[in-house]
Amino acid sequence: MILISACLVGVNCTFNGTSHLKQKFIRRMVQGEMLPVCPEQLGGLPTPRPPSEIAGGTGEDVLDGKAKIYTKEGDDVTSAFLRGANGILYLAKLVEADSIILKQNSPACGCGQIHDGSFNGTIRKGNGVTAALLLREKFRILAD
Repeated sequence: MILISACLVGVNCTFNGTSHLKQKFIRRMVQGEMLPVCPEQLGGLPTPRPPSEIAGGTGEDVLDGKAKIYTKEGDDVTSAFLRGANGILYLAKLVEADSIILKQNSPACGCGQIHDGSFNGTIRKGNGVTAALLLREKFRILAD
């Protein structure tokens, strides 16, 4: 089984209520090879929701309590992101996921690159909270 960011298979779960549909994944999902997941929704955040970015570090820093995740309006949503990451970890273990495909740049799913916390579109190296947790647990992560 492969877990995949739900937005990549057409679920309108991004912060602005849209998706990042990648047709190449649809057949495999329909055949039951992929399980769509959204850590932000699983963590209790609504859709649509204000955009959020990691301030003061990366997903690893959030896991270690050294950074926080804030909305553009300044609300601290760190606990929701941590709940969602832990929920995805639980699901990954439950289905014995072979790999996990995550949406690039997200404060939750970003793998290898995330927004820099300034809300001006600048991308930097780093992982989102869910990607960081799954990597710590030795899951194979692919970015798309």
